[in-house]
Amino acid sequence: MSAAQEYKNPLPTTDAIIAGPDGRIVLILRKNEPRGWALPGGFVDSGEEIGAACRREAKEETGLDVELVTQLFTYSDPRRDPRKHTISTVYACRAKAGAEPKADDDAAEARWFSEAEVPWRALCFDHAEILRDYFRWVHTGERRRL
Repeated sequence: MSAAQEYKNPLPTTDAIIAGPDGRIVLILRKNEPRGWALPGGFVDSGEEIGAACRREAKEETGLDVELVTQLFTYSDPRRDPRKHTISTVYACRAKAGAEPKADDDAAEARWFSEAEVPWRALCFDHAEILRDYFRWVHTGERRRL
C-alpha cells in the first residue's frame, strides 16, 4: 500500500480516573500541548492490551501503581483531541492508601482533587465530560448510556 493509500484510522488511547480512599482523584498538569489539567493517560502501544496500557500510563505520569476497578466507557468523538482522532477507553482505578502522586513523563504536576476542587474550565480534551460521567456513576451508580 502506498503512502497516499494509507488509512487514517483513529488511534486507541486510554485514560485513568485514579481515586484514593477518600474519593479524591488524581489530575496531571500537562507539559505538552494542549496544556492544562488532564486525566493520566495516553496511547496504547502496539501489541499492548488496553488495561495494561492504562496501568502503564498511570504509573508513568503519576508514579502510582493502580488497580483497575471497572471500565467506565469508551469516548470516540472525532473532536475530543485537537491533535488527531482518538478513541479512549476510560477506567475507574484505585490507588493504594497513603500513596502520593509524583509527576513524571508528560506531567509537570500531579495531585489529588476533590470533586469540588476540580479545575473544570482548565481541563483538556473531553475530560470534563468524562469526569461528569464518572462522578454521576460514583453518586448514583448510573453509567453513561450509548
